[in-house]
Amino acid sequence: MKHPPQHSKSGYPALTRRGLLQGAAIAPMMFAGTIGAAAAAELATPKAFSRIHERKPLGFDASKLRGLSMQLIESHWANNYGGSVRTLNAVQSQLASLLGGSDVPNYLYNGLKREHLMRTGSVILHELYFDNLGGSGHAGADLRTRIAADFGSFDACIDEFRRISLGLGGGSGWVVLAWNHHFGMLENYWMADHMHYPAGSEPLLVIDLYEHSYQMDYGAATARYVDAFLDNVNWEVVQARYERAVA
Repeated sequence: MKHPPQHSKSGYPALTRRGLLQGAAIAPMMFAGTIGAAAAAELATPKAFSRIHERKPLGFDASKLRGLSMQLIESHWANNYGGSVRTLNAVQSQLASLLGGSDVPNYLYNGLKREHLMRTGSVILHELYFDNLGGSGHAGADLRTRIAADFGSFDACIDEFRRISLGLGGGSGWVVLAWNHHFGMLENYWMADHMHYPAGSEPLLVIDLYEHSYQMDYGAATARYVDAFLDNVNWEVVQARYERAVA
């Protein structure tokens, strides 16, 4: 025999222990249905696998650079840097789908991790590169003095930076002036690609030497591109990076 529902003094059905338990079981399903399956899954995905990367806007007017065309900069930003942002998001999504174990062999999983490493490096280095453009090309006296303390002179540092850059002409890679935390000094580094960054170092000045960064304006004339880059360096950004690095 069914018993009629109990009512409280207010006239509404009284809460019972069974009712509370049933409600607790149904609530998560109702919540998941409300926010959508994809959003519910995202809430359960760790931050390391769920971050959505977006292109960082340029911090300068690309039409006002000296010797670097707006067409070159905007194509580099949208296609090369933007492509790495999109690919990094896709790779992280694939990695997230494999959380908790799967039948994917470890060597195939590591293939995704290799792509993750490469795209992470590309995104970060491109953002550093664009952020240190848009300036006067003239370093302040204080920063020149600090660089000279490790290189003998500011010009010696820039000469080596330029020499390494020209050595990468026609190939691929990056040149980075960085503060090495382990050694406690500034050094210029040659990098063949996005993945092999010098351990213990923090980038201060970054130049992209992949041909896509200059071919549209200069063809194979790497030296002219490097000179144009140095003429547009925002040394205030470089100094701010240095201050954070040594703090």
